[in-house]
Amino acid sequence: MSCTDYFFRLISRRDYSAYELLKKGQLKGFEPNEISEAINYLQERDYQSDTRLAANLIAYSQGKYGKSMVRRKCMEKGISSEVFEQVWNEQIEAEGSEETDDLDGLKTKIMRKYKIDDFQIIDQKTKAKLLNYLQYRGFNAFEVLKQWQRQQVENE
Repeated sequence: MSCTDYFFRLISRRDYSAYELLKKGQLKGFEPNEISEAINYLQERDYQSDTRLAANLIAYSQGKYGKSMVRRKCMEKGISSEVFEQVWNEQIEAEGSEETDDLDGLKTKIMRKYKIDDFQIIDQKTKAKLLNYLQYRGFNAFEVLKQWQRQQVENE
């Protein structure tokens, strides 16, 4: 089996970054020049694209994870931070207010999980849990909490 055939078999199941394909090719024992030729072949025909993979990861993680968590996932897959930032900015511009809709869904989930009725009055223990929950998922916890507090004041 040639390196290109092997990569075709891999990408037929899911998207891989160029870095992941490189590592898989090395583990399989292919020559470095054969691996780079196969990756170039796949990229020329748009079968493999780090930009597309980053866009898919961002879209999948929207509302579940914050920017830093998604960036970390992309970096683990070998996608450069420049590509990530470019795709992130493009998606934010294209979606506009959908990001706030995702945060509203997260807000609803958190209100239900921690039994919060008023973001202005949160006891310290619950606030610590809330901040840890948001930070673990890559959100800027203080910024998100302030935004929800502002929304609550505006709605009243």
